[in-house]
Amino acid sequence: MDGILPLYKERGMTSNDCVFKCRRILKSKRVGHSGTLDPNVDGVLPICVGKATKVVNYLMDSGKIYIGEITLGFATTTEDLEGDIVEKRKLARMFTAEEINKAMLALTGKLIQIPPMYSAIKVKGRRLYDYARAGETVERPQRKIVVDYFKQVNTSTFDMEKGQQKIYFEIGCGKGTYVRTIAVDLGKKLGVPAVMSDLTRLASGGFTIGQAIKLDDLKKAAADGNLEEKLFPADHALKKFPHHVLTETQWRIVQNGGFLLPKYLRGDERRPVIVLMYKNKARALYRFNQEKERYQPEQMIDLTEGEN
Repeated sequence: MDGILPLYKERGMTSNDCVFKCRRILKSKRVGHSGTLDPNVDGVLPICVGKATKVVNYLMDSGKIYIGEITLGFATTTEDLEGDIVEKRKLARMFTAEEINKAMLALTGKLIQIPPMYSAIKVKGRRLYDYARAGETVERPQRKIVVDYFKQVNTSTFDMEKGQQKIYFEIGCGKGTYVRTIAVDLGKKLGVPAVMSDLTRLASGGFTIGQAIKLDDLKKAAADGNLEEKLFPADHALKKFPHHVLTETQWRIVQNGGFLLPKYLRGDERRPVIVLMYKNKARALYRFNQEKERYQPEQMIDLTEGEN
């Protein structure tokens, strides 16, 4: 069984929990996810199965969309509600929509982000959350991220008694972005402690939440023998690249990992990466070697002869 499953990850589960359960339901060992979601976050989690695991990185390169809630007035160790409160400050007044919009705009575009201590990033062979749980500190690597947009989607609310304000947002961002860190940084722009208090992933890997299937529904599909209908082809992750349909001769060359000359592909165009198709399936990605003026294998996906 090969393909991409847009899974709806429910809260309380880790992304690896989802992979484990999908392996059992799909009866396949070759299962992997394309971007971690924290246990307290729900939403779209694309799962790659079989030969489609070879395109996981291309799914991860696609943009993601989230909606959520930021609370101004306190901060935690984990930057979300799972951690201990490390700072609390009662707001003297409610920030205006204009002030919030200005701060949000400053957090868009190409940014440098330092991942939170409670994250799965590895430093010197250990996860950052392992350092954090042991009470140890370590220098965290800076990461380049891209935030396409960051905006309010509802009127913010203010709790006068607690001195806290809730901001309701939507964000479109690239891979590697920690939205909870964006929430904390928004607070810094406004001069107050902040925490991400709610988050849902609406889109990832070209899939929307409306396409996502719950584990219970996946189990039912397995019982009914309809699992194949829930899977998208591996090519779904490769839509942004130009495609070329192989001739029989070219297919034999590709099966043996051979190179292809550009004059026989897409009218002599030099594209950085192309997807090679045969019998309606994505078979390989080839990258153009400018020095040698030819296309060479970058990622083999499916070199089997049959269509199924």
